[in-house]
Amino acid sequence: MKGSSQGQGDILSLIKSRRSVRCFKSEKISPAIIDKIIESASWAPSGLNNQPWKFKVLRNKEKDSLSGYTKYGKIIKEADCALCVFLDKKVSYNYEKDLLAVGAAIQNILLYVHSIKLGACWLGEILNQRQEINIRFNIPETFQLEAVIALGFPAKTSPVTKRKSIKEIKL
Repeated sequence: MKGSSQGQGDILSLIKSRRSVRCFKSEKISPAIIDKIIESASWAPSGLNNQPWKFKVLRNKEKDSLSGYTKYGKIIKEADCALCVFLDKKVSYNYEKDLLAVGAAIQNILLYVHSIKLGACWLGEILNQRQEINIRFNIPETFQLEAVIALGFPAKTSPVTKRKSIKEIKL
């Protein structure tokens, strides 16, 4: 039936059950799974299909070094890895549209990670240290840090949060 939501409940349930994970177990995520996580991002929509994103995976000492650039460093230290998400300004044709595309890629990551029973926390406060992070990790200045996503196996579940009603958000 056209316009039916039949069969789509699983996606909405997944969206509704996703939470930011801030405490992680010490288990390691395999490199193959990390590649699948990045692949999920690559399927996000982007204007002119320019795919304006780049990703850098930090583990071990590099990840611990990154944790020093934010007041939420404990989350990064506890995670198995930190996925740095960049806007590739060389392929950007419209800054605002491309930022939205990077955001869509991040959402794909968060949903995919949740679907495979891993945990993630999207960290944005660290962006006030963009330039220092690029220097520290030898990132070309044409890549603009847009997020760090802490990834790992969840140590505990986050509580359900309240959402605004449809009436409150619908114009």
